[in-house]
Amino acid sequence: MPRRDQQRGTPGERPLAIRIAALTAAVIGIANLVLWAVGYDVRGNDSSAAGVIVFSGLMLVGAVAIWQLRYWAVIGFEALLGITIVTAVLSLLFAGNAQSLLVPLVILVPSCALFWALIRPMARLRMPERPGR
Repeated sequence: MPRRDQQRGTPGERPLAIRIAALTAAVIGIANLVLWAVGYDVRGNDSSAAGVIVFSGLMLVGAVAIWQLRYWAVIGFEALLGITIVTAVLSLLFAGNAQSLLVPLVILVPSCALFWALIRPMARLRMPERPGR
């Protein structure tokens, strides 16, 4: 019997990490649109409609592409997770109280777990062929 990490699974099967990444991207895209629509502003800054719509659209397109097992979407989501992880770690450096310590940790732990879990499925996806090859 092959080891668990050697099993390929059936065609079209999506690993748990891929399903979680697609769901996360979709939730972020939809939540961003809903919060903007109800007038939520971040730290008193009014968000432009174009910026919110473009970002939310990119997240929703990314969610669909991750679900379709597109390599570029998974690696793009990994890049966003990496930026989130670095930002959360840097936020820990300036933690002055328990709340400012807890918020980055709540972001950091699941982001690191998802980042790590996406490495193996991403490696199994085929990179797109170069034109002319």
